[in-house]
Amino acid sequence: MAVSLELTKEYGYVVLTVVAYAFLNFWMSFQVGAARKKYKVFYPTMYATEAENKDAKAFNCVQRGHQNSIEMMPLFFATLLLGGLQHPVIAAALGLLYTVARFFYFKGYATGVRESRHRLGSLNYPAIFGLIICTASFGINLVIREAI
Repeated sequence: MAVSLELTKEYGYVVLTVVAYAFLNFWMSFQVGAARKKYKVFYPTMYATEAENKDAKAFNCVQRGHQNSIEMMPLFFATLLLGGLQHPVIAAALGLLYTVARFFYFKGYATGVRESRHRLGSLNYPAIFGLIICTASFGINLVIREAI
């Protein structure tokens, strides 16, 4: 049996949160580009090695901060977009928290000091967990609606 969905105007907040994260991702990629130039790590090299570059750790921290955010992006987008169908304001707020926390996580990661990424950056974990709960709630409601 098919289920039809009607998007509320509040779902626009969810869409704007995706756009905000897209801008953050672009900004992080520009930071990696600047680090490539500064530390002389040219494409297609993904990570520098100490044997080839004395600044390998500094570059790799910037690169890894961005790469870690890219690795989490599919989960973030899926839970934000699906959970936002039932809970658009909550999902958008959690998504915005996740986006801001990811900014601080990246900034901390780029310093090379492990503790720096876990100050405000660690707020991305409860935010993504909240989005998972929103998505699970949406899925459960679909199953219940289908069973009735």
